Formats: sequence, C-alpha cells, structure tokens
Amino acid sequence: MSESTDLAPRCRSYADITELRATNPAAIAAAWDARTTRPTVRGDGQLMIVAADHPARGALAAGSRPTAMNSRIELLDRLRTALADPGVDGVLATADILDDLLLLGALEDKVVFSSLNRGGLAGASFELDDRMTAATAAATAAAHLNGGKMLVRIDLEDPGTVATMAACAQAVDELAAHGLIAMLEPFLSNRIDGKVRNDLSPDAVIKSVHIVQGLGATSAYTWMKLPVVDEMERVMESTTLPTLLLGGDPADPDEAMAGWQRALTLPAVRGLIVGRTLLYPPDDDVAAAVANAVAMVR
Repeated sequence: MSESTDLAPRCRSYADITELRATNPAAIAAAWDARTTRPTVRGDGQLMIVAADHPARGALAAGSRPTAMNSRIELLDRLRTALADPGVDGVLATADILDDLLLLGALEDKVVFSSLNRGGLAGASFELDDRMTAATAAATAAAHLNGGKMLVRIDLEDPGTVATMAACAQAVDELAAHGLIAMLEPFLSNRIDGKVRNDLSPDAVIKSVHIVQGLGATSAYTWMKLPVVDEMERVMESTTLPTLLLGGDPADPDEAMAGWQRALTLPAVRGLIVGRTLLYPPDDDVAAAVANAVAMVR
C-alpha cells in the first residue's frame, strides 16, 4: 500500500475525465498511488469479479447485439452499477477502463486485476499470436493492483500459440516476483471456416489446464479462470490452483447461471469472474443480474 497522503482527484462527469486527461495526466498515477489496496481474499474467501477487457481485443458484441460495447460511457455506467453492489469484490479490465473507474471513485475497497495480452484481435489472421499489448507486471505492481490476467488459447496447428505461451510464462514469473496473482484463462482452440473456436469439451478443458498451469518457474501465485462445461467435477480434479469461473457470452444466461451455481460448490472454485452476461443482460437490468450472481457466490 502506498504511503502517499496526496488526495486522489475525483471526477464528477465523463467530461471531467477528458479535461483531466488533457490538462493533468500525471494526476492519474497520483490517484493510483493514493489508493489503498484491498486484500484479494478476505471474509468467506469467495470472489465476485466483473470483467471488462473485451473491447481492447475488438470484441464489442454481447448476446445478439454486435455493437453493444461501442459506447464507452454506457459501458462505464454499467460497470459503476455493478461495482456499486457491495457483494461485488472488484473488476478486471485494461488500463483505459481502470483509469476511468478510478477517477470516478468506483474502485474504493475493490479488488482490481489488469489485463495483459490483448494483441489477439477478434477475427484477425494473427488472433492466436496474443501478444502483451496492454498492462505489464511492472505497471500492475506500480498501481498496487491485485494481479494480472492472461488469455492463453492453444491451437496445435498455429505457430502463434508458442509465442503467446512464452510471453505468458514470462509474465507469470514477473507477476510472481512482485507477489501478484497471475490469472490464466486457457482454451484449446482451432479454426473452423477461418474463425477461432474454443473446444469446450471436458477433456479439452482439462488438457488446457495441464498445459498452462505449468507456465513459468513458479505456480505460487497462479490462479485459473475457467469456463463452466460438462463434468466440472472431473475438470476441477485437474488442478489444485484457485479457480474463478468465467461467464463468456452464453446464448442462454439463465442456463449459464444454473451452471455457475452447480460449479460453485466444488472445493477449488473461489468465485465468479463475469463480464457481458452481467453487464449486458437481455433485459438490460444490470443491477438485478449482478445481484443474482452475488447471491450465488455468497
């Protein structure tokens, strides 16, 4: 935790954020330095995290709405609604979103994870060469965040996979050197008609877990971020690492929530890390969707 006594700037409107960025950008680093870091695990040890790092990878769709996340202001409104629920522990996002939330005062007493590798743009020919283009371990530590998250999609026929794995292994070590969580989101992936698809069969998820939990020189600070699939009991036997369940963008949010509820009873599962399912529910009632998820976790 920083010992700084500087008062963090507070913005009352989105126009205020733009003005501060234009006239006093150094105030953002000062605001991070003045913020008190919350322990990742406390109380019942369960976590409810909202994810919002999709836009930086060009993934702006939610459900049937292909441009749902086009408006940054609307996304921030939805994130602020979610974070206002006292049962929500924190947020995962890229620096641009985290800086905005910080300046709006939405990150007080919240767990915060940065997102590291956003170079695998959705639909790109290089999608699986997912380089580190967002946060770094050093910047994550400097801002007193709780850790960093990495997407690790493994396509045995795509040479870009090994570059992603090597970059993630290095980031695991760098985060661990700062005593910060490295959260890995693995998938076995392949291209079908030119589009990257994740294999969500139980055996594929298990194989992906075994591959990525071996990344880096230490697993002391490594956590998993895993999809809810069939036979989750068997899937969770593949690791001893603390695991958060991801939400994805399911066709049936009610079915997804039922799956989370079942999987949350498994010993290694420590909570949820969900984005579009909660931020863009079919009825647009963000507060209700978040409250339902919180009730399951708590």
